[in-house]
Amino acid sequence: MRAEVKQMAKKREEEPPKGSPAWMATFSDLMNLLLCFFVLLFSMSSVDAQKFELIASSFSQSFSIFTAGATAIGDGMLVSMGVSQLNELDEFTSSMGKTADGQSDEMEDLEKMTEALDAEKLKQSEELAEKIEEAVEEQELGREVDMEVTSQYVQLSLKGALLFDSGSSELKAEALPVLDKLGLILERYADSVIEIEGHTDNVPINSARFANNNELSSARALSVFDYFIDTTTLNPAMIKHSGRGEYVPIADNSNPEGRAKNRRVEIKIYHTLSAY
Repeated sequence: MRAEVKQMAKKREEEPPKGSPAWMATFSDLMNLLLCFFVLLFSMSSVDAQKFELIASSFSQSFSIFTAGATAIGDGMLVSMGVSQLNELDEFTSSMGKTADGQSDEMEDLEKMTEALDAEKLKQSEELAEKIEEAVEEQELGREVDMEVTSQYVQLSLKGALLFDSGSSELKAEALPVLDKLGLILERYADSVIEIEGHTDNVPINSARFANNNELSSARALSVFDYFIDTTTLNPAMIKHSGRGEYVPIADNSNPEGRAKNRRVEIKIYHTLSAY
């Protein structure tokens, strides 16, 4: 009996363990990790040829590094073909100088065009301002309206105290005749983009209707917008309105006079060359 038990134990010892050896499992995990690692490297090293061409073109135009389409992945001089084209170093160097000169000429032309465009914009604004100033004088609004000219637009400013009571967005009765006359002027430029902006001082407001100055300035701009839409033939699609709150002051908010100037409504009339 003992001999049989010993024989069975010896037989079990001689039988190989079931399943894969431990080293094989470890080796398989290692191979999988290496495969993932190389796939990751490959994905990171892939180059978008189109994007690279755009970058190379940008460098060529800005710094004259490449010439005539020569890029690191295309056909060109020196850079693209490497050592095999070192004999063309002289041509490459001279062409760099030519490219730089050409780029300089292009920049000068661009600056001249920009200056000419800015001059034309300012000219249009000044011509528009002359016509509007004449209309303001005809309507006897010189005391109620301040005018400012930029290269983009002509701006008409109305004092907030003229239009609204403190903390209110409801138009005052005495402001309506002024807005009526101003509406007649704006109708002459109905094809232009018109922007109405509301502004406040920096004194905080927290009323039942308005939580802050942003809401108040927006409501005031909207009130002027609604009045023009109701009383004129202006196209609503050509009029923008917005509230700028306290963030664009034109005077010092530390004194009453400055705060009074900052409480205002601005009406901007853009000309045809403006970027709205």
